[in-house]
Amino acid sequence: MHLGTIDYAIVAAYFALIIGMGLYFGRKAKRSMLDYFLSHRSMPWWLAGTAMVATTFSADTPLAVTEMVVKNGVAGNWLWWSMLGSGMLTVFFFARLWRRAEVVTDVELTELRYAGRPAGFLRGFRAAYLGLIANIIVMGWVNLGMAKVLAGTLGISNRGALFACLIIVFAYTVYSGYWGVATTHGVQYLFEMAGAIILAVVALSAVGGVNVLKAKLAFAHPAGSPPGTTFGTSAAAMSFWPSGDGVWMVPTIMMAALLCLNWWASWYPGSEPGGGGYVVQNMLACRNEKEARSAALFFNIAHYALRSWPWVITALCTLVMYGGAVHEGDPGINYVRAMVDLLPGGLRGLMLASFVAAFSSTQATQMNWGSSYLVNDLYRRFIKRDATERHYVLAARLATALTLVLSLIATQFMDQISHAWQFLLMLGAGTGLVYILRWYWWRINAWSEVSAMAAALVVSLTLRNFIDGSSPKGFAISLIITTLATTVVWLSVTMLTRPEPRATLDAFYKKVRPAGPGWGVIARESGISPIPGELSRNALAWAAGVVMVYSIMFTTGAVIFRNPRQIVIFGGALVVSASVMIVVMRREREET
Repeated sequence: MHLGTIDYAIVAAYFALIIGMGLYFGRKAKRSMLDYFLSHRSMPWWLAGTAMVATTFSADTPLAVTEMVVKNGVAGNWLWWSMLGSGMLTVFFFARLWRRAEVVTDVELTELRYAGRPAGFLRGFRAAYLGLIANIIVMGWVNLGMAKVLAGTLGISNRGALFACLIIVFAYTVYSGYWGVATTHGVQYLFEMAGAIILAVVALSAVGGVNVLKAKLAFAHPAGSPPGTTFGTSAAAMSFWPSGDGVWMVPTIMMAALLCLNWWASWYPGSEPGGGGYVVQNMLACRNEKEARSAALFFNIAHYALRSWPWVITALCTLVMYGGAVHEGDPGINYVRAMVDLLPGGLRGLMLASFVAAFSSTQATQMNWGSSYLVNDLYRRFIKRDATERHYVLAARLATALTLVLSLIATQFMDQISHAWQFLLMLGAGTGLVYILRWYWWRINAWSEVSAMAAALVVSLTLRNFIDGSSPKGFAISLIITTLATTVVWLSVTMLTRPEPRATLDAFYKKVRPAGPGWGVIARESGISPIPGELSRNALAWAAGVVMVYSIMFTTGAVIFRNPRQIVIFGGALVVSASVMIVVMRREREET
């Protein structure tokens, strides 16, 4: 892809702006670990919410969405759309509880909720698992996505270009801490959305508009299907729901597993049942409980409803332009091909800057978030407890460098991004219920979590020897088996081990004040009565919120595809669900 002077100027302007913002906020990061990782709990909800959604808008995501659409049509996106239920659980059941806990990381909650050596072991185990395995896998696939973009657009060495981008991201991240990371996210999100929307508009125009796109999709050849296979009708390719078990559609068993099981049973970065990771980091950085919930709600609306369609439209256009042709075995590269083939000078620079912004926003968060585990939950907790705050800030910067190096190593062992997504889902299968119930049932103990994580890891890795987890049907079967086995293991371990000491349970309940009957006598003895009907209100708001976000998403799709019937159906659902959610939240504020 040829870049002109204006293209280079746009990319240079982006880097200058981001580096300047990082330098400005660097003075705040030096003061303490709380400043470096949580902006001293002074972040407004809109900035925290934007930081969350910018983090999930990474360089790999448009490629992964294109891969899903080219293989399975629009319905292929249910691999990530299905996680909305988990995200909305965080909004209405856990956001306020996390903010009340006032921990630095989600892993630190372990020693607030549990006691003794098992709690210490679990904290260290989870910090190493999340900071050195899950985080590195995520950074690795983001590196892979950016390397493919740079190679496809500039035709230069993957390693050299990727290393240059990572060094720039590392420089402002390690210097400015989370204030710099979060504020640059706001600018990055504008670049990200602008690039995605512009490419979608240009691609749609190139194929002749919506009507021509709909007509030609019927003859498109899905990637991975036998020769001569087509979608048959445009409705099949553009359907929000799978219409059968054909080789090019999402199998019914996978849809059932995703919608009925995965969203609450599996741990996944950004969609953890009960909250976790960088979502919790941003909620903990908010000024109060109300803003933590607002940040989480904004994130889920923006993550699912606002940004899906630019990627999907471009992916559908690539199906018409390139068919099921796969470059180097990766359908996601078609997104990059569209950039190279369609964009004129100026827009090429903006699009490249948007990809750099997407890459930067994710990697900056992952570096900061991952190092928070290594420093707060490993180094400070187990190695050096009594150092100065400046010492821990220095340790955090060194830990950030370590995550950078490990991510480059991990990238060398990845081929397709969606496969890495599925692998990480499998590693967390079955653990989600533990992370939900630890807030609402006093009987959960440290060994419940340890056994759940260990069982999920062992079972999922064992199944890889017998079931092809990369196929939709194999993924669903593996998910179901792993979840069932993991649940049996951790429930058995919970009943066979002692509950946490009463003093620990009392202290946790008084600090966090979870609702519902799960705390029983502990709640009565504390003298702090739960708010009547809080759980039922949360459940109603959760259901309304899920329907509302899906309705926004599908109403937007119906408008784009010019389907009046769907506009009426999903638009009506949007009005009703939004009204219910607003009424419930207002009543809650009045009663509290």
